[in-house]
Amino acid sequence: MAQTDLPLDQLRAYRPSLPEPEDFDAFWEKTLAAAAEHELAARFEPVELPLPGVEVLDVSFAGYGGHTVKGWLVLPAGTREPLPAVVEYIGYNGGRGLPHMHLLWAAAGFAHFVMDTRGQGSGGLAEGATPDPVGSDPAFPGYLTRGIGDPHDYYYRRVYTDAVRAVSAARAHPLVDSARVAALGTSQGGGLTLAVGGLVPDLVAIAPDVPFLCDFPRAATLTDRLPYREIGQFLKARRADRETVFRTLSYFDGVHFAARGRAPALFSTGLEDMTCPPSTVFAAFNAYAGEDKTIEVYPFNDHEGGGPYQQLAQLHWLPGKLRT
Repeated sequence: MAQTDLPLDQLRAYRPSLPEPEDFDAFWEKTLAAAAEHELAARFEPVELPLPGVEVLDVSFAGYGGHTVKGWLVLPAGTREPLPAVVEYIGYNGGRGLPHMHLLWAAAGFAHFVMDTRGQGSGGLAEGATPDPVGSDPAFPGYLTRGIGDPHDYYYRRVYTDAVRAVSAARAHPLVDSARVAALGTSQGGGLTLAVGGLVPDLVAIAPDVPFLCDFPRAATLTDRLPYREIGQFLKARRADRETVFRTLSYFDGVHFAARGRAPALFSTGLEDMTCPPSTVFAAFNAYAGEDKTIEVYPFNDHEGGGPYQQLAQLHWLPGKLRT
């Protein structure tokens, strides 16, 4: 796949004019306040595994609507004092999978909290364990158009709220240093990272890799790949709903959350990425309000972005933020 988006010099200057709802902040304040009415009820059950280097806990907590959300907490073996923590969000249609899939950050000496994504985890390589008990109006298969007729009913309202509550759940464990928590994720996980970075003001760092859920108007018309293509397929049948759809999506656009983020941030993008086109990533990066921000650019990579090279970049960058 050749580079099909804007040239790099134009990407670095790309700042789309995206309408932001006047009640954007009020919408999220009310959403999170309603979630806070439910007890967090974070539970951590030890899991016996033949992995002597780590201790694994099966996590459950109350997310949006008090619904149970699952996760893993992976700690370096023998942890006795609170550690800085990395909260990770998962890519589209992935689940939390099995604990041995999440050893990197514990190996680096940190607590690692992995949030399962409600309703997902049956179409990728890793299974999920969290149902989404909320129904939906007619939608195109996938998650991106579920409840898209109204921001209050939209699927990602629930997921973004779960993601914020996951930070609280991680902080609830006595071996997590609640003052030193970072968030990261790839693709959908990167989009959730941006949302949490805009909604949780005291994170010490965020690292969104090739983030999804950014600059919806451009993404929906630039790429024919899923998941963004779900929007076009939905509107192909529901021709009169375009204005409603993009108004709903404006409450969930990573560009708006980026404009509220202040924590040090390490982004990444692949210039041949047709799943999350680089212009949509740069839209969020250029809007990011924090002064300490960097983007790693991989000119000949698609949606895998930097892959292990980006993980290595994080391993060099993130400890300096978590250990200060």
